[in-house]
Parts: sequence; structure tokens; C-alpha cells
Amino acid sequence: MAFEIGDKVIYPNHGLGTIERIETKTIMGTTCGFYQLKMANETTVFVPVDNVDGVGLRRAITDEEVERLFSLLGDGNIDSHQNWKGRFKDNSDRMRTGSIYDVVEVLKSLTFLAKSKSLSFREKRMLDRAKFLVVSEITEVLALETSDVETRVEAALEECFATKALNAGKAKAVAKPVPAPEPEPVKTPAPVVVKAAAPAAAKAAPAPAKVATAKVATAAAKAKSQVKTPAKRTVKVAAPVRVKATASRAKAGKAVAAPRRAARAS
Repeated sequence: MAFEIGDKVIYPNHGLGTIERIETKTIMGTTCGFYQLKMANETTVFVPVDNVDGVGLRRAITDEEVERLFSLLGDGNIDSHQNWKGRFKDNSDRMRTGSIYDVVEVLKSLTFLAKSKSLSFREKRMLDRAKFLVVSEITEVLALETSDVETRVEAALEECFATKALNAGKAKAVAKPVPAPEPEPVKTPAPVVVKAAAPAAAKAAPAPAKVATAKVATAAAKAKSQVKTPAKRTVKVAAPVRVKATASRAKAGKAVAAPRRAARAS
């Protein structure tokens, strides 16, 4: 990017300056062109012509870009990094880019953080530098008093913090679970016991063994009832007749017994 004498330029992390001269210098045997800048604090800076993009030297923003800058200041988006080392590194990288929009992000995050805690010495210096860069560039572009620009910047920052708080409240309201209404107790009817009907086929088909036995028993009973039992005859048995022994039989018996005794005596 080529510049001319009298151009208003922004030197990253140093602020607004004016190109006073373009000259050639020989340093350590190397000859190259340099932009001689007069900074707002009356210091002089030499920037190599071939290294303009490397150092981030750029022209100041336009009037249209100023309005965009104020919209960014009050949008409510703040990058709040909790870790100090990570936060300081990210902010330092943004400050070195030379982009005024990156500087605005540093200004918002550190100003918001300073409302809740004390900043370290290095972060306080970075916050002051970021505010100076934003205010000085807007003051140069709009040709206003520095105090007026500072007031407008502070009002935009307050709007940013209010918008952030509002968005946080809405997010909590959405995230908070709404308790579901308790369901009304439902009366469960008593269970009805239904006897399962036997299949029609099972009713129609009788058990083969029991039916056959019943038929045979019925037939036997009928046949037995038709047979006449003959009447029993009564046989009278005569009583035994006792016969008295006659006298002659008695005598004979005695005569026979005598010889048996005589034989035993001999």
C-alpha cells in the first residue's frame, strides 16, 4: 500500500500519525525507502516502505466506518476469557493487527472485566492504550473534541453492557425448566375375570374312552334286567335218628373185649 506526504495513517499500537516525509536511507549497507511519521504525541517514527503490510500501517477509517464502529461498541457481544494468560495473549495479538475493530473488542472485554475485578498493571495499560487508539482515530475522522468523543464512546460501552445483561437474563429464562403440572389421579377399574370358553370342537367331540365305557355299562344293565332268576327251592334235611343199642349188642361187645384183656394178662 503506497502513501503520500500529508496522509493520515494509523500505526498499530501507537495510534494516529501523519506522513511528513518519504526518504531513502542506507542502514548497515542496505538502502531502502522510509515513511517518516509524526505521531500525535510528537514522536517521530520511521517505517520501511517495503514493510508497510508487515507492520500493519493503514489509513484512518472513513465517516461510514465510524458509524459501524459505534454499532460494534454497543452490540452486547463481549469476549470474556477467564484465564489470565490466555486473555492477555489474545488481547495482545489483537492490538498488534492494527485493525480498529480488533482494538474495540479489547476495549469492550477489558472495560467489562474492570467492573467486576481489579485488572493487573499490564492489563490496565492495555485498556488505556485501546481507549486512546479508538478515541484518537474517531476524533481525527469526525473533527470533534476529544472529550465529546470520549463521552460518546463511554455511552456506547454502557449500552453494550446493558444489552449483554438483558441477553443473559433471557437465556436464563429460556434455560430454566418449567415444572410440569401434576397429573390428576386416574381411577383404575377393577379387573374383570372372563372365563375362557372352551373351543366348539372340543365340546362337540366326546372323550372316546369314557363314552364307550358308559355305553357298555348301560347295555349290560339292560340285559341283566331282562334275565329272570329261577326261584330257589328249599330242601329240608331230616334230623339224625339216634338208635338205642339193644341188650344183646351190649353183651356181645363185652364178650369180645374179654379175650383182649386175657391176652394182655398172659
